[in-house]
Amino acid sequence: MEENKEIKEELKPKHKDKLEALDSLSLGISIVVAIGVGVGLGILLKNWTGEVWTLWLGVAYGVAAAILNVYKAYKRAKASLDELANDPKYKYQAEHGINKIDED
Repeated sequence: MEENKEIKEELKPKHKDKLEALDSLSLGISIVVAIGVGVGLGILLKNWTGEVWTLWLGVAYGVAAAILNVYKAYKRAKASLDELANDPKYKYQAEHGINKIDED
């Protein structure tokens, strides 16, 4: 049993937790960048055309891109949680109404 635990620790990537945290951080950054690029595009279009509504068109594109980024992150998180739900340990607990995880 002790050997299996050591083998699992060796197979786990060294900085996996840090990479997951950076992935979450990148979502926040991508929202800000998407809206910023949209506003920049809107200002550029407004200066080229002289029409105010093109500014709002750029803002709308930026907000839509930010929403799309959040949706994609949601789908990734849901896929990983669905994978975890299919784990036999958690599936058994869910079927039998066990909320507390016993620690060995």
